[in-house]
Amino acid sequence: MSLPAEFHDIAKRVNNWGRWGTDDERGTLNLITDEVVRAAAATVRTGRRVPLALPLQQDGIQTGMIPGRVNPLHTMVQINQELFGPGTVATSDDAVTMGLQAATHWDALTHVSHSGKIYNGRPADTITPHARARFSGIDKAGHIVSRGVLLDVARAKGLDRLPGDHAVTPEDLDQAAEFGGVSVQPGDIVLVRTGQIQVCLGGDKHGYAYPSPGLSVRTPEWFHAHDVAAVANDTLTFEIFPPEIENLWLPVHALDLVEMGMLQGQNWNLEKLSTACAEVKRYAFLLSAMPEPFVGGTGTPVAPVAIL
Repeated sequence: MSLPAEFHDIAKRVNNWGRWGTDDERGTLNLITDEVVRAAAATVRTGRRVPLALPLQQDGIQTGMIPGRVNPLHTMVQINQELFGPGTVATSDDAVTMGLQAATHWDALTHVSHSGKIYNGRPADTITPHARARFSGIDKAGHIVSRGVLLDVARAKGLDRLPGDHAVTPEDLDQAAEFGGVSVQPGDIVLVRTGQIQVCLGGDKHGYAYPSPGLSVRTPEWFHAHDVAAVANDTLTFEIFPPEIENLWLPVHALDLVEMGMLQGQNWNLEKLSTACAEVKRYAFLLSAMPEPFVGGTGTPVAPVAIL
């Protein structure tokens, strides 16, 4: 089944291919300039740090719904081993096997493709088993530090959590920005809170995944108009699931990652940040969200920190 005309119309309006040159592999992260980072640093007033990552553990959020995306399998490979002989200093080492998108993560621009293409018009078949993502792997993202803006859609509506069938619209984003007294600027990283992570934290991993509120297919145009550098939220699927348009699966992924070249983050725990921002009545902060530089990776775990 081919993608509908409605999708292609939006794709044309948000397309950034060639905007930063034909060789570009970073997309909207190019909007995070030195000037943007300096302004982001100026938002820090108290130095309060709020962690946004879920724990990396074997009993994680993955249920097997997504093939191969396994929770971290953490094993010890050395335990108090005296490598240099009896009585010498002993060491302990461990190893982990996991899906790079298993918990709190960034999706690289190569995470999805459509119509045989990835970001900047490159062929999707440049992603191979051995070379991995030849272009726009997560290692190409570089440092991700910028002004973060929390758009607390749930709190702006007076809710702890949006209902599972709620598609977050541009109007919702405007309402949340007005509620937080913030204006989204070029180079900002936008965090969209739905409250859905509460279901996961409560132990219902299946309920967390489905049904889930998330971003509407209309939101990529809003992010494009505001020149947002990256977007993350507190859901498993990022966009509303099941989809708002029947049989149109992951259209927001395709519009954000492929057409716009904008990183997406999922499974971010925004609950403590929601409380902190409400307490200080400030919804903008310095955000550090450094990707692990897996060469050719289509995603990476991340441990973001908001600094108020």
